Amino acid sequence: MTSEYYSGWKLILLNVAVCLGTFIQILDTSIANVAIPYIAGNLSVSADQGTWVITSFAASNAIILPLTGWLSNYFGRIRLFVWSILLFSLTSFLCGLSTSLTMLVFFRTLQGAVAGSLIPLSQSLVIACNPPEKQGSALGFWAMIVVVAPVVGPILGGYLTDVYSWPWIFYINVPLGIFSALIVRYFLKSQETKIERLPIDWTGLCLLSFGVGCLQINYCSRLFCHLDAATKISNR
Repeated sequence: MTSEYYSGWKLILLNVAVCLGTFIQILDTSIANVAIPYIAGNLSVSADQGTWVITSFAASNAIILPLTGWLSNYFGRIRLFVWSILLFSLTSFLCGLSTSLTMLVFFRTLQGAVAGSLIPLSQSLVIACNPPEKQGSALGFWAMIVVVAPVVGPILGGYLTDVYSWPWIFYINVPLGIFSALIVRYFLKSQETKIERLPIDWTGLCLLSFGVGCLQINYCSRLFCHLDAATKISNR
């Protein structure tokens, strides 16, 4: 990244676009929670099977997250962020078009994988795009997004599912993602980071993917079991 900074409305627009990467990624970790009964009913599966819509996203997301540094060096930070956003928008659209649980889980897995780098990349770009005296305010705005997105997710997911239909919880990502990618690409295309294509430890990557995936799936399974038990107790 260079030492040249934007100012005024350009800097505000750039910060909003960068932070949208964090917003839509965190939003999708919670927006589908309230829609699981509707998704399961529409796809003719049980509610327990429907929870794989959440688990698949979380597991693939957790696997890719530790690889962000290597991916940034291999492709370039700006290029990786832009393509991650665009692929996230594409997979979101395909999730909305799914006609079976298998199809939906497959695209949710891809969606989680391409979104794995968005949070760390978004935070690093916020720091890099703002002058030193404004980095504190910019990080405060970024942190607010991190706090607000999980709260907005269930509310927005419930509204879209009830008023429209469950595919809209995925379609809503498309315009936000395209806007973010275009703005970041336009303002930062000349500030790409140096590319270093270092070799990768494939054995370590496979073990990491297997270990993190198992831990994430186990955590989600236990969480849903506790939530299901609490729901049954409250309904007595």
